[in-house]
Amino acid sequence: MSLQKRLLVYLLLCAPLVWSVALYFSIDRARVEVNELFDTELIRLARQVQATLAPMPAPVDTTGTAAAASAPAGAASGSTGEADVRDLAIAVWDRSGRLVMADREGVQLPRRTDAAGFLEQPIEDQTWRLYYLQSAAGEWLVAAGQNVHERDELVYNLTASQLLPWLLVLPVLMLAMAWAVRQAIAPVHQLTDQLQRRSADDLRPVPQDGAPAELKPLVGAMNGLFLRIDQALERERRFTSDAAHELRTPLAVLRAQWDVMRGASQADERAQAEARLGAGLDRIDRLVSQLLALSRLEATAQPPQRSAVQWPAIVEQAMSDCLATAEARDIELACDWPPEGQVPLPLQGDPQLLTVLLRNLLDNAVHYAPPHSSVALRFGADRLVLDNGGPPLPAEQLARMGERFYRPAGQAHAGSGLGVSIVQRVAALHGLQVQFGPCDDGQGVRVVVRRAG
Repeated sequence: MSLQKRLLVYLLLCAPLVWSVALYFSIDRARVEVNELFDTELIRLARQVQATLAPMPAPVDTTGTAAAASAPAGAASGSTGEADVRDLAIAVWDRSGRLVMADREGVQLPRRTDAAGFLEQPIEDQTWRLYYLQSAAGEWLVAAGQNVHERDELVYNLTASQLLPWLLVLPVLMLAMAWAVRQAIAPVHQLTDQLQRRSADDLRPVPQDGAPAELKPLVGAMNGLFLRIDQALERERRFTSDAAHELRTPLAVLRAQWDVMRGASQADERAQAEARLGAGLDRIDRLVSQLLALSRLEATAQPPQRSAVQWPAIVEQAMSDCLATAEARDIELACDWPPEGQVPLPLQGDPQLLTVLLRNLLDNAVHYAPPHSSVALRFGADRLVLDNGGPPLPAEQLARMGERFYRPAGQAHAGSGLGVSIVQRVAALHGLQVQFGPCDDGQGVRVVVRRAG
């Protein structure tokens, strides 16, 4: 079911329900007001009758018995307007209980000497509301009553007079609500049409200026999604371009070395060509591995797993991976830990990615440090520092550290120029930053990895 139909169904169900509840309370409130009005009239009528009472001889008929005074017949037979006096009655009794006056012959109000004020009592199968007024000396008891049906009829007539216009207006109200819902949903249809007209590669943000407040979070979320998709596509395009650019040269060299090896007639020439071919294959293998690693890292928003980092195991693995190269160049690997009781660089992260970070740093340090020197790794409470000997790097080269495929001229070590980029990406995933500079004595290269900010 569409959102528009759902809103219409809710409104069509809720409007009559709320209307019925309002009608119920209106009837109840009207009954209270009508009761207050008629109760006031009954009290006033009883007091006026009591005020007109005076010692009078009891009427005597021809038989000598006392007769109750009743209202003249003409008073009830004339025009009464909109009122129905048949639903009203008055009775008066003296101290001895003799009925002195009664204005209705057909209805006899009961004498209740114990009553004072209002009460409801059935009379001739109908409910009457009675008001009893005792005189101060007790010589008179006045009772004024009204049929409750008269009050209910008035309440229902008043309510019906308001109900009929509402019933007539209800279809118009439903049409107005349907139009209002359609107008309220119009921005959603406009957004849908706008997105449907877009091409697959159109990732521009959706304008939020004219969007309703309820749609702005949705539009903002879509714009964020478009941005992430655009960034992912940009990474894929950059990876494809970098891979095509960087693989073109080594593949051409491999083809040339293969041609030389096939055409070599002497053993030493063939061995030399095979060695160059093997070195080229190693370079391509390293380049492809680094490209794939960097592509996976850039597609990751956060580390795949997070746990308390155990640096001793990571250092042991990274140094083990670089040990063969260090021994070949006679470079000593050392690691200094903080004093006992102090945790080295406490961190929550992925041990495998941090091993990649540390291995790339150690590999670069071992390859570019002078032979017969040392590479020292030191851990502190908030950082790790890697020092290697040799001449310091020029300021221009330090500024370009981390630039993809950047390799200074005159490098004897074969590489892809992606190691520092991988280090910086792993560090960013763990909330760390990497800084390059000279050591304290102005010589060598120092790498500092610490918390960002």
